[in-house]
Order: sequence, then C-alpha cells, then structure tokens
Amino acid sequence: MLRTEAELLERLRAGRLIEGLDTATEAYVEGLKRTLIVSADTELISAPAYLRAARDAPSINSYMSAVSIVQDELGHAHIAYRMLRDLGVDPDELVYRRPPKAWKYPYAFDVPLDRWEELVVANAFYDRAGFVLLSDIYQHTSYGPWKRALVKVDREETFHLRHGERWMKILADDPEHKAKVQRAVDWMFVLTLEWFGLPDDLKRHGEQVGYQLKGMTNDQLRQTWMAATVPLCERLGFSVPAHLDQATGQYVIDVPFPMAFDEDHKRWAIERGAISWDEVLQRWRRRGPCNEEFVAMIQRGHRQLQQRPG
Repeated sequence: MLRTEAELLERLRAGRLIEGLDTATEAYVEGLKRTLIVSADTELISAPAYLRAARDAPSINSYMSAVSIVQDELGHAHIAYRMLRDLGVDPDELVYRRPPKAWKYPYAFDVPLDRWEELVVANAFYDRAGFVLLSDIYQHTSYGPWKRALVKVDREETFHLRHGERWMKILADDPEHKAKVQRAVDWMFVLTLEWFGLPDDLKRHGEQVGYQLKGMTNDQLRQTWMAATVPLCERLGFSVPAHLDQATGQYVIDVPFPMAFDEDHKRWAIERGAISWDEVLQRWRRRGPCNEEFVAMIQRGHRQLQQRPG
C-alpha cells in the first residue's frame, strides 16, 4: 500500500490506474469500498424488486424479458462484491448477515413495484440512473479493475433502460395503460431525482471525485439523467415536473425539492412545500416498506442451508 497521499495523487495526475491494494492508500481504499458497496447493494436489491412486478407481465415473452434483466442485475452485483473481496471485505458478511437497515442502496427500491407499468418506468428511470452513474465511473474511474468490469455492465444496463423506454412507448398508445404509466411517472420521477444523493453543497464524502472514483458531482449527474429522461417523457406524451431553461441550458425542477413522500399511497406531499435534506436522510435511514421483505428474500436460501443438520 502507498504510504502517503502525495504518492497517490502523483500517480493519479500521471493518468495511471490504481490496480489493487499495493497501489492505493488506506483512505482511497475506504472511499472505494463505500462506493462499491452502494453499487453492489443496488444491483442486488433490484432483483427481488423487479421480480415482484414481473409477475404482472402481459405475456410469457415480456415476463422472460423481465427475468433476463433480473439475471443481469444479479451478475452485476456479483462483479461488485467480487471486487470488494479483493479489497479485504467479506461479501458473505455483507449479503447474508447484515440487517436490512444496514444495506446501502437508493430508497426508491424500498417502495414496491406492483404493476407492469411501474416496472417499465423503473427500467426507464432507475436503470437510466444506474447507467448514468456507472457510465461516469467507467469513463473517469481511477480504479482499473472496475473500469474493465464496467464494459459488460454498461452494455447490459443500456438494454434495461431501452426495454423500459420501448414499453413506455407501447403503453402510451393505449389511453388506459397510458394513464397507469403516468401515475407511475408521477411518483417515480422525483424518487429518481433523489437517487443521486445530496446536493453538491451538502455532500459529505468528497473522495469520489477527489480520488477520481467518478468524474461528475451529484448535481451534474442529476442534470445528465434529466437531459435524457425529460425529453423521453415529453416525446411520449407524459408530463414530468421539470423543464429545460433555455437561457442556462440547465433543467429546472418544477416542484419543491426535496419533498415529503407518502410511501403507502405513493404520493408526494407537494402541498407541504420543500423539506430539509435532514428529513430526507431520516426517511432513507428508516428505509421503506419493502426493505425487510427484499433482504429476507436474498438471505433466505443461505439461512435455510445453515439450519440443515449435518
């Protein structure tokens, strides 16, 4: 392991990748672990979340497409947990023995996806968010093993979001289905805005950009996501609470942000106005209605094996 931050920064300035523990500092490794755990947990928890809604698929073919996406997400999670093992972290401890509230993934996955319309919006919105984040890491990360692994992940995430966009277009042609998609858009758009984390002026960990683990800030990533998602929805005839400010070239959120969220009714409390990010953090830490259910699904098989005699 490198002894000083100066050695690490000199290596980064020279454009050389970090290849393992022997070419990193302790602070770099800790920052990398935090980033990888969030990525791994997000990929893994999406599997039970998507599988739940896939049961509402309109045909066998569409169900199989959804299951294929679930399979991809499990593979992406395995890649990230495998890299964590190389950094001295025990993936079995993370996956099978952590309590549900200790998992590190976006709160959006704690809100159940109950219908096919919600699943395809999740593919278009959530997988686009994942694509934006991982594409930024692929392009800018200083950690060599992750850069190489993301070649495969990037291509598969593209398939996931295209699946969602294609189905949103299909459903937009039918008034009844279009109304159901719009209801999903109404609550999932703002949840995805939250996906990118605290605004830049409140960000608590600066090593992700400082150590070149990623290239863009949270607010820049949010803008990149809106730059693809808002035009998509406008093109398909769905309304979203954001618009492009032609003067600045930036997307503006048209509702109070952040807001209180009624997770039982999947509704934003617009009438209350904006709340503090501290209140949002409390909701994130409390986790949502499906947190325990989804983690239990992941851990169930391991626990059953542990309980078998002999």
